[in-house]
Amino acid sequence: MNVAESNALEALLSETGWMRADRPEDADAVIINTCSVRKSAENRIWGRLGDYKHIKEQKKQTLIVTGCMAQRLLGSMKKDAPQIDYVVPVNDKLKIPELLRTEENRQRKTETVPCSPVYEFTENYLHEGDYSSYVPIMNGCNNFCTYCIVPYVRGREVSRCPEQILEEVGFLDFKGVKEITLLGQNVNSYDFNGMRFPDLLKEICFRCNNIRWVRFESPHPKDFSEELIDVIANEPKVAKHLHIPMQSGSTRILQAMNRHYTREQYLNLIDRIREHVPGVTFAVDVMVGFPGETEDDFAMTVSAMDYCGYIEAYMYYWNMREGTKACTMPGQIPVKERQARLQMLIDWQLKKCSQIKAGRTGTVQDVLVTGISRDSEHQMLGKNEHGEMIVFDTLSDEVSAGDFVRVRFESLNGNTFTGKQVNE
Repeated sequence: MNVAESNALEALLSETGWMRADRPEDADAVIINTCSVRKSAENRIWGRLGDYKHIKEQKKQTLIVTGCMAQRLLGSMKKDAPQIDYVVPVNDKLKIPELLRTEENRQRKTETVPCSPVYEFTENYLHEGDYSSYVPIMNGCNNFCTYCIVPYVRGREVSRCPEQILEEVGFLDFKGVKEITLLGQNVNSYDFNGMRFPDLLKEICFRCNNIRWVRFESPHPKDFSEELIDVIANEPKVAKHLHIPMQSGSTRILQAMNRHYTREQYLNLIDRIREHVPGVTFAVDVMVGFPGETEDDFAMTVSAMDYCGYIEAYMYYWNMREGTKACTMPGQIPVKERQARLQMLIDWQLKKCSQIKAGRTGTVQDVLVTGISRDSEHQMLGKNEHGEMIVFDTLSDEVSAGDFVRVRFESLNGNTFTGKQVNE
């Protein structure tokens, strides 16, 4: 979501005469769009703010911090980092061009920008020239998982007007975009005056001509309806690679997380999707070391991942997000133990993933070209419908980023396939 919002903000700034600087130290204004989901993300921001403190000692420069971290620390961030000129809440990112418009505003120092109560979508989130684009369709979350800060910084769920979404999709299709990803903190709970996510997804696919793959991030398992499964199965443009967060394979821990589903319900969802969508692959979010997690709970997470056979996994250990319920829960696990469990899970998943991917060598698949290989100018880099990367030899020099080609997947090197374009 931050990437999409940053693209939209950059487009608005370009319209008002601002251009991207080649280096941070050359910029007249710097905008840092922050994330607050994990502590590590915030730590990186504090380090970057230190860099800009040194730059501002040498150059007049306006420093703006926005995004979820800015929202969470709205009243204290400028006090802790006085080099910041403006702290802009999540709902007010689109006001930044106005903030920078006049020299008077650029000289005025204020602690924060007043926070708007309503999230505002913009018309276009395309980064000019890209063949892939994000399309936010909703913002916020109503679920209040006990570990998650999102409802507190993003607010309650707000669905974007379907007419605006479809107009943007039509624009992206006209611009030659080849794949889009629909975005929302809980994307499949989209509901605008009775139009629900499966209906929107069908309508989007109907509007696509140049757009080949339609993806969505991130659905909540409790809102994954049978109707949505039918749309995925019956619409060729919906990519058959689904990111479905699990978080834990233990029902007891899922209840403590306030996830609203059990281990059995999650695994049953995976089974139903596999039954209706042949060849589907899955990605997952998994957290270890949640308060109260035992070795048996951790083993249940590993066994659930083994059952689902994910080809992609975002794995992390629980860390405190001030203001969430999990911070005060009993059974806090030492950081070293959380880190040890995470490393065990990563090592296991890498082996499992390699086994699954190796089984698909020898197949011929459609590949979206993403660019030239870093290792050889005579090879191209691309990805298939399942998001897997491949380096391949081409049949001609005319193949370029944004093209679709047929490629034989011949071998696996780490997490990346190697292959050759075929003439089919």
